[in-house]
Parts: sequence; C-alpha cells; structure tokens
Amino acid sequence: MKHTSPIEEYFIPGKRVHLVGIGGVSMCPLAEVLRGMGLQVQGSDMTESPTVRRLRDAGIPVAIGHNAENLKRCDFVIRTAAVGDSNPEIAGAIARGIPVYERADGWGAIMRHYANALCVSGTHGKTTTTSMCTHIFMAAGKDPTVMIGGTLPLLHAGYRVGQGDTIILESCEYRDSFLRFFPTVAVILNVEADHLDYFKDLDQIRRSFRRFAELVPENTGHVIVNADNDSAMEALRGLNRPVFTFSMRDNSGDCHAENIIYHHGTPEFDIWIRGELYAHVKLQVYGDHNIMNALAAASAAYILGVPGRAVEQGLSDFTGAGRRFQKKGSFHGADIYDDYAHHPDELHVLLDSIQNLNYQRVIIAFQPHTYSRTVKLFDQFVQELKRADIAILAEIYAAREENTFGVSSADLRREIPGAIYCSTLEETADRLRELARPGDLIITVGAGDIYRAGEALIQSNQD
Repeated sequence: MKHTSPIEEYFIPGKRVHLVGIGGVSMCPLAEVLRGMGLQVQGSDMTESPTVRRLRDAGIPVAIGHNAENLKRCDFVIRTAAVGDSNPEIAGAIARGIPVYERADGWGAIMRHYANALCVSGTHGKTTTTSMCTHIFMAAGKDPTVMIGGTLPLLHAGYRVGQGDTIILESCEYRDSFLRFFPTVAVILNVEADHLDYFKDLDQIRRSFRRFAELVPENTGHVIVNADNDSAMEALRGLNRPVFTFSMRDNSGDCHAENIIYHHGTPEFDIWIRGELYAHVKLQVYGDHNIMNALAAASAAYILGVPGRAVEQGLSDFTGAGRRFQKKGSFHGADIYDDYAHHPDELHVLLDSIQNLNYQRVIIAFQPHTYSRTVKLFDQFVQELKRADIAILAEIYAAREENTFGVSSADLRREIPGAIYCSTLEETADRLRELARPGDLIITVGAGDIYRAGEALIQSNQD
C-alpha cells in the first residue's frame, strides 16, 4: 500500500497503532518502544504465548486470531513481514484507508533518532553476533537499545530500551526488510542462498546486501564484512563506502585472530586490529564460527570507539543466545541441547562444532523450516543430516507457507540411511525417549517448535 506520509509522522503521543503479529520476536519490542514514546498500542497474534502475556502485563491489549474488527479505531497499522495483503486485518485496513507499514519501517524510523545505528546482517550468525555486540556495549557502559531475533540471557528477553546513543539491531534480508533501515555501521557476516521463496537466486541476494551496504552514509558510516566469505566480498566489490574487513585466514585484513587455542572445544585467541593487539578473548561458546562472530562484534566495537577491555569482558561473559546450541537438560544420561539451525550451511557449522565433544552418539531431531527451503536445498540437507549417528526427521514446519510443493520430511528420510520419520512432535519425543542412553548428545534442531520435543523429555524426568 502506498503512503502519502512517512511513518515518522504517526509517531505522535496519543496516536493509536495496531500491530499485526505483535507476538513476534521483533514486533514485541517494537510495541514496547512505541508505547514508551507515548503511542496507544494494541495488536493481534495467532496464538497465545509468553510474549503475548508479557505485552498484556505491560498494559498492551492483544487479540488472538486475525479479524478486521481487531483494528478498532487505530490511526495506522504495522505488520510483520510474514503477513500479506490477504490477511483480514490488512485487507480491512486497506478498505478503510488506514495506512499500513512494515515492521522494518517502524524500526527504521526509530533508529534515525540514534547517533550510532549498528545493524548486523548475514545469512547466518546474526542473532549470536548481535548478542555479542550487546554484551560488549553493555560492558562498556554504553546503555544501548537492542533488538535481537532471539532471547539473550543477559537481558532475559530479546531486546532492551536504553538511554545511550547506540541502537543495535539484528537486520534480516527476508523480503528486503533491512533496506528500510538507516545503518551508520552495517555488518555483513556472510551472503548465501536462502529465503528462495522470495529471492530468485544468489545473485539477487547479493544485490540486496549491496543495497543494504549502500544505505550507510558515504563519508561517516562504515561497512564491516567477512573477508573469508567470497560471496559477501563479491557483493561489495567496488563499493564507495569505507569497508572494514575481518578474517580468520588472512592476516592482511583490518581485524584478524591470532594464537588460537581450544579448551574442551571453546576457543581462546588474540584479536589484532590494524597491526595492534586490541583484545585477548576467551569464549564460552564452541566452534570456529563463533570466532568469526566475535571478530565481527569486536570490529563493530572498534569502529564505534569501544575499548578492547570491554570486548574482553563482554565476550567472556557471553554464554550464547537462546536456541543457539543451548543446553536444556538431560534424560537417561543423555545431554539434551537445542539449536536454531535451519539452513544446510548452519547444520554444517553445528555438526563441525560438536564433533570433538567426545559424545558416543550424536542424535539429531531435525524439523525442516518451510516447504520452499526444503525443496530448493534438499540435496544439501541430505548431505548434512547423514553426518549424524541417528537422524530423526519431524514433519516440516510450514511457517508462512502452504505445501504447494507436495514435499514431506518423509522424502528426506528415504535418502538418509537409518533415518526415522515422525509425523508429530509427540512421536518425535517418544522416539527420543526410546533411543536415549548415557553418553549421547541429543540435539533438537530447527527454527520452528522442535525444541518442544526435547523439553518433553526433560519434563518427563520430573513426572
């Protein structure tokens, strides 16, 4: 829907805004920020959830289910990216002439009020890197405002509203959402093929990331990029913005790691920036990918004038974001973890990071996320899932899609020796109970609700 007015003109105390999908990870904090600005906030979501209850406790009314009557007498509407024009509330708003904006429009308008807008993008690693940045800037006393696509134990939430001059946002490329942002510092962790229900191919994804980088102010902004990711570097080739690189394999970049050693899988290393030792870091999270995430976060801190000692403190206190190789408990002597990985590259990194943890067996309960991703990356998923000792395949989590592809997790099962297909989460949990034994690592994996299968096992310990 085209607007005659930018969304900022509605950010006036007393104006009433309706948020469609208000329980989402970036919609919930947006609701609270807008309420803090003096707006009257209401919204709707498809299901009850802890987030919905939190909003209600804060005095924000939330309707369950989408109905045009939920709009009431609102002045404007903000929707999550997954909600289309056919949604009853969006259709109702359009029919009544109520302006409809995207979630990213709201965050973009808000970040313009900050001197520093640190936007963390990439196909993988956004939540962890944004969380690391939050730890660092909190350790430095910068009192940042934060929006993360997951829960950070430090915040007991996925966001905070600070009084400092810095806002830190996880910035997603899906539907070009991040192109509505106004970054002063843009971090690009990697650029790979994903969200192929929206993007045509990898070239189109690269063009989107380049446009994101071009949003940075030409003379005063910075673009921070992973020099080890060829696709990201290709996207930025010839960019007329200051580019700051980080790398594990090339010491000629602006930021790199040296003297890497591992303590039972967790790395310790020096961070060198432009020929000088910036920080000595001991991480509490596993894997080389987290060294890269730490380098990205340290690069952003350096650019924004944060001292190395705050990087050391912030990263040493970081134990991971929610659903990022998060230990949930144990069952019959097996350790139960959960991870958000939902792309083959993320599965590859996850399996690499746990292969040296000395478990007797690795049992993955994987729930593919969206039909389109499953179809378009089918062979890559098969290749990665074969690496587990046992793969249990829950049915595909539909998210925003209808199954027009006729695909099922049972199709993956047929290509993976010894794999087990489960049509429901209850069946998934039952199979895990049957298999679990001392020395096992059981890890529930996926961006949907697969974590519930692991939590069911833990709960059965208490029954």
